[in-house]
Amino acid sequence: MNCRKPLFATALVLLVAACATSPTGRKQLMLVSEETAISSSRQAYAQEMGKYQKEGKLVTDPRALKRVNVITERLVAQAVKMRPDSAKWQWSVQVIDDPKTVNAWCMAGGRMALYTGLIMKVDPTDDELAQVMGHEIAHALANHTAERMSTAMAANAGILAAGILSDNPGQAMAMTAAAATVAIKLPNSRAAENEADQIGIELAARAGYDPRAAVTLWQKMAKVGGSAPAEFLSTHPSDATRQERLGALAPKMMPYYQAGGARPTSPVRMGPAGV
Repeated sequence: MNCRKPLFATALVLLVAACATSPTGRKQLMLVSEETAISSSRQAYAQEMGKYQKEGKLVTDPRALKRVNVITERLVAQAVKMRPDSAKWQWSVQVIDDPKTVNAWCMAGGRMALYTGLIMKVDPTDDELAQVMGHEIAHALANHTAERMSTAMAANAGILAAGILSDNPGQAMAMTAAAATVAIKLPNSRAAENEADQIGIELAARAGYDPRAAVTLWQKMAKVGGSAPAEFLSTHPSDATRQERLGALAPKMMPYYQAGGARPTSPVRMGPAGV
């Protein structure tokens, strides 16, 4: 008996049925739930932070942490207003002592990390750092972790369908877990990066940070990055394209920034920054 057609048909049904819409109206492929993405991210975060803790790379200096915490807490307060259900997430942030890495990220469920290399090499103002963290928080709000997991699973849709149809119920679960582990390490798509820019600049403006800093941030990032591959060779927008898009968005965000007046004291306290 030829099982290829039924398996292919099942895989196709899975892909067609698993469509979702992002906060900006973009169609997303969702083969896993956000709850699954959050659970997988929780495990990955614990492993990563445990590794850095053993290596003595988690920053504990209160002065260094205060700036990051204050900015992030203000952004999280706006994130919760944008997505009230995210209030139940375990929001937290760690600063990792890695002078060579210019990066930050936020996993599904609100667990974040910022590398000291970004602070040291980019030397961002508070407004610029808010753009960085707002962008990363936006990835979580738009469910991009689950989208990356789904993309990894879609690449093996036939295998996934075989697992679901097999007599071994644990087989499909094992395949899903494997896809999740791979997906956490995958870069976001260009569309997801553009979306996070759009949501992030609004979060920062509503939190009281100048949206015009999004452009100056990427001007600095371009200098740090040096020679980069052409945009069509990368999943991320080029620095020039990013600056152009953010420059066009900034005036639209100014009313949010101006309506906020003086920056408020942190209205939301995140949980412990541990694993």
